[in-house]
Amino acid sequence: MDYRRLGRTDLKVSVICLGTMTWGEQNTEAEGHAQMDYAVEQGVNFFDTAELYSIPPKPETQGSTERIIGSWFKARGKRDKIILASKICGRGGNSWFRDDQSPTRVTRKQIMEAVDKSLARLQTDYIDLYQIHFPERPMPWGSNPTRFSHAAYEKPADETSIPEQLDAFAEVVKAGKIRHLGLSNESAWGTMRFVADSEVRGTPRVQSIQNAYSLLNRTFETALAEVAIREDVGLLAYSPLAQGYLTGKYLDGARPAGARTTLFNRGQRYEGAGAEDAIKRYIALAREAGLDPAQMALAFVNSRDFVTANIIGATSMEQLRTDIASIDVKLTPEIEAKIDAIHQLVGNPCP
Repeated sequence: MDYRRLGRTDLKVSVICLGTMTWGEQNTEAEGHAQMDYAVEQGVNFFDTAELYSIPPKPETQGSTERIIGSWFKARGKRDKIILASKICGRGGNSWFRDDQSPTRVTRKQIMEAVDKSLARLQTDYIDLYQIHFPERPMPWGSNPTRFSHAAYEKPADETSIPEQLDAFAEVVKAGKIRHLGLSNESAWGTMRFVADSEVRGTPRVQSIQNAYSLLNRTFETALAEVAIREDVGLLAYSPLAQGYLTGKYLDGARPAGARTTLFNRGQRYEGAGAEDAIKRYIALAREAGLDPAQMALAFVNSRDFVTANIIGATSMEQLRTDIASIDVKLTPEIEAKIDAIHQLVGNPCP
């Protein structure tokens, strides 16, 4: 396993981070425990979760993933061996997260409530990296950034400013409940505003940004990669396999039993114009090079200088073994050149 520094902290995290969002929905508690056991045996020391999980989000399963991690900590006694990341929901309409049924916002009151609830579920006194899952301000995260709409960025009357958010997080850091702060589904503008506030006012510095990044979505390279490198706010890449689409299992309309898109029909991000053609090109390249398509896709993410960690997710131990083993796959300059040639042709079909 390889390890990289998390932002400007003294923490070294494994390049492979164990994603957990299927636990409590597609995976049982016992299966979650087995995944954590195996990952730790392979050198993984970084787990990522969220108050939102499991996925798809719904009241009946909200928080279940954190509870499974918490029961593993209690059973194994390995809390001090793990760098744990969780998240607070950003601006959203769901009302089941808060005691007063308020829609989610990144306000001081909600931050305090969310942190305490996560700590209780996780059976721990602290969270190493606490991330804003999606911004407090309105912005079209997870959608095509080329389709600009001014209305999508209009400031609402109840928006909590970035300085206000950071002041609240400063209280939580001072209390010892979280060690470091991170962002997720953020823009270059937003990231730099958070960084600037910490430099001017001494509020907690963001150490990472968790955004989608894969062969089908390299939009992070356009502006955020420079921020990641120059400001030491490295990428925690999610959906490196494009929700499994880069394995080829959904090609030609296939819907394998038990797969996420089969169960929940939530794969639209990876089914737009040009997506299947791009997937077929990358899979053909992997097979030409004698590589497993999933491992080639993951090895590409692992190799990027601006990536701190690659968040993998698996619903079976076979998938988990394949994904973690990608750390041993090194892409040759020739394969990288062919990947870039495909990218020039197909662009980012799944931003």
